[in-house]
Amino acid sequence: MIKNSLTKKYLIENLRKKNGFSSLYNKKLIDDLISVIIQNIKKNKFHIKNIGTFKVINKKERIGRNPKTKEKFNISARKFLSFIVSKKLLRNINK
Repeated sequence: MIKNSLTKKYLIENLRKKNGFSSLYNKKLIDDLISVIIQNIKKNKFHIKNIGTFKVINKKERIGRNPKTKEKFNISARKFLSFIVSKKLLRNINK
């Protein structure tokens, strides 16, 4: 059964059924993969061939406004994560 959102538990069980390794080993694989992705994203840009690119965008501090009360407030500077899907993956999805 395919879910709308993947959980680590779902991924671990799926791997266990396919490769026959223990759940603890598969959990370690998933955790290591996630940590490698996070470490590389922190370096600003991370490309996974035929899947897409993660990119960190730095947003500057700016003034925001509450639409109801028209009250102004500062929105602090922050980092934003963007994901751009590869063209090959898009073509496979659209077939």
